[in-house]
Amino acid sequence: MGLPPLYLISDRHAAHGGDLLAALDVALAAGVRLVQLREKDLDARDLLALGREVKRLTDQYGAHLLVNGRADVALALGAGVHLPSNDPPVAAVRALLGPNALIGVSTHHVDEIVAVAATGASFVTFGPVFDTPSKRGLGQPVGCDALADAVRQSALPIFALGGIGPAQVSTVCASGCHGVAAISALLAGVDPGARTAAMLKAIKATPDACQSL
Repeated sequence: MGLPPLYLISDRHAAHGGDLLAALDVALAAGVRLVQLREKDLDARDLLALGREVKRLTDQYGAHLLVNGRADVALALGAGVHLPSNDPPVAAVRALLGPNALIGVSTHHVDEIVAVAATGASFVTFGPVFDTPSKRGLGQPVGCDALADAVRQSALPIFALGGIGPAQVSTVCASGCHGVAAISALLAGVDPGARTAAMLKAIKATPDACQSL
């Protein structure tokens, strides 16, 4: 399976009723095929326990799973990993997880993407493109011009991240990015399946931009 154009990043606090597994099940049924387990407030034991349940779901739907920042948990689950830009070198994680592991890296500046491209990462996220509560600690939104510049300079697939819902997809995908990543745009509210379907429909309506479905 190639790299899908929609990247769901988990936050059980954003899921309706705090039921992350139920929300993921519905989103996966609606077409999500790339999931990051991001629960940063969990210790390794609890993250692994939750990860086993999430991996069961992603396996059921034939989806990729990545674990945020914890290569040890990813190894135990047989999953990929998503690394913050200041985390251990990709090469070291690649040596641990193997040559076929999916490794993503968070980036916020074009020069970070250029540096990551030489490390053996599979893809990067770039943002925040627009304002979003979950990314306000990372500084001002980078905007679509910076995203387009990043795409021009990167040999890696780029997922735009930050404040992106269906209404922003066509503008974002006009940059030529591979796809979009989202947390609340997919998980928040009572119907993550409808939210996922709306996002995938918006991506599919941009055949000359984000990767077609």
